[in-house]
Amino acid sequence: MDQSTESTPPSAPPLLKKMLARIGKRRMILYSALGVVLILASIAAYYIYSLYSFADKIYVKPEDSQPTAVIPTDGSSPLPVAVIEPPEWVGDERINILLLGGDSRGVKATSKPRSDTMMVVSIDPVDKSSHMFSLLRDTYLEIPQRGSNRLNAAITMGGPLLAMETVNTLLDLPIHYYVYTDFEGFISLIDELGGIDFEVDKAMNRTDNRDDPRYNIKLEKGLQHLDGLTALQYVRYRSDALSDFARSDRQRKFLSAIANKLQSTTSLLKLPQLLNGVAPYIETNIPPSDLIKLARLGMKLDTSKLTGIQIPQSGAFTEERINGMDVLVPDIGKIKSYVQEQLGS
Repeated sequence: MDQSTESTPPSAPPLLKKMLARIGKRRMILYSALGVVLILASIAAYYIYSLYSFADKIYVKPEDSQPTAVIPTDGSSPLPVAVIEPPEWVGDERINILLLGGDSRGVKATSKPRSDTMMVVSIDPVDKSSHMFSLLRDTYLEIPQRGSNRLNAAITMGGPLLAMETVNTLLDLPIHYYVYTDFEGFISLIDELGGIDFEVDKAMNRTDNRDDPRYNIKLEKGLQHLDGLTALQYVRYRSDALSDFARSDRQRKFLSAIANKLQSTTSLLKLPQLLNGVAPYIETNIPPSDLIKLARLGMKLDTSKLTGIQIPQSGAFTEERINGMDVLVPDIGKIKSYVQEQLGS
């Protein structure tokens, strides 16, 4: 009787087994690496999309922010106003951005309040240096096509572009872009960042019965964690002997602290949420493509070397009373020379 035998495949040689095992491990490593790359690429794409979406939401076209015609007080026809064309930024030369902060409470949505804060941030993309010029709002000067007034009236008279042109005449710097926000935008930004640990230089107390109680100022001296509302109290306080001079210095220091917090890993992880939270309160004429460039540049800046400068500087103005207003009359020649000196030009 025939006996059937079950055939068994020949076993692979030991050397071949080792080679197949190695290939399997390498494939697993490659697949794992590919998975990590795809995940990171997806995250990066999401962050880039968030940034572009944010840039598109806050962008205001230049033609939509041109000054309106001047209406004469005698009732005659409105006077035409020249179109303002901000200088173009190519990307490899110094860029100057006007930061405007306003108190929009009680102001029509179509109007802009007087600037509560005005600063120019100047960045050199080559050496990554940055300067911050705090502009005292009571500076009295010629506002193009509008006559003489306080500097902070320029935005009310003709919008952000007129404010840019006015600052250009004061500093002799090409102002490429502006960024405007109000109290609620500032509060939202600090809250989205999770607050900021900051050294408050003095006890601050101020109560205004005519104002909303939430804007009353009460801060203790020393290191403390400031949320959006208490941070606003800090940067607005000016009830001391130096008034706006001390306030502008505090604003520069706090803005530097914000820049440091924005560069932290924790803040970067929360970037989409942060951008979505502050978008309703910000407007700018920075095109989305340039905003992306600036975001990349901003991450490379050494904020510890940020130079803070007050304009007009000591010795470059006189205190006068004009048309019932206490103002600072600047020596524009001295200011222009001082600015160029600070920038190393």
